[in-house]
Amino acid sequence: MSQKRHVVLFIASSLDGYIATKDESLEWLFKVEGKGDNGFSQFYETTDTILMGKKTYDWIIKQGMEHFPYKDKDCYVFTRSTMEDTEDVKVVQNDVTSFVQSLKNQSGKNIWIVGGGELLHTFLQAHLVDELIITVAPTLIGTGIPLFKERNDHINLSLKDTQKFNQFVELHYEVIN
Repeated sequence: MSQKRHVVLFIASSLDGYIATKDESLEWLFKVEGKGDNGFSQFYETTDTILMGKKTYDWIIKQGMEHFPYKDKDCYVFTRSTMEDTEDVKVVQNDVTSFVQSLKNQSGKNIWIVGGGELLHTFLQAHLVDELIITVAPTLIGTGIPLFKERNDHINLSLKDTQKFNQFVELHYEVIN
């Protein structure tokens, strides 16, 4: 019997709800003392598919890593602009909702939303997100790129688990539809 795939957000945030500074810096995050990889490896093993927006993809590419960090996963980049598939990613420009629903109906592991902002907002609006795993850093940025955009509706959550990684606290929520 196969288990239904979940779309999961796994991300770090400042205590005041920002995922990066206005200039897309994460330096504030790396100054916080964690424990090991703060649960990343354990989470990563539960996924086989990565979804991200073009801004997140561009940010990853700008980091100048020797290898694309998600080579061992199916990786999709959602964009409205012109972009070609690469060895590492497939570009999605069609209907987000039907594409993600088709992924959820396939057999496999969980589907990870990498990054926040526009894509996360679109997914939340379309009721595509099943779980939120937010690792909160004890830092107040004051301004920056918010994890959640302003919304006109409510999303109910149920707390599944919490974990502490030294100074970080991971909050694991299930979305109640």
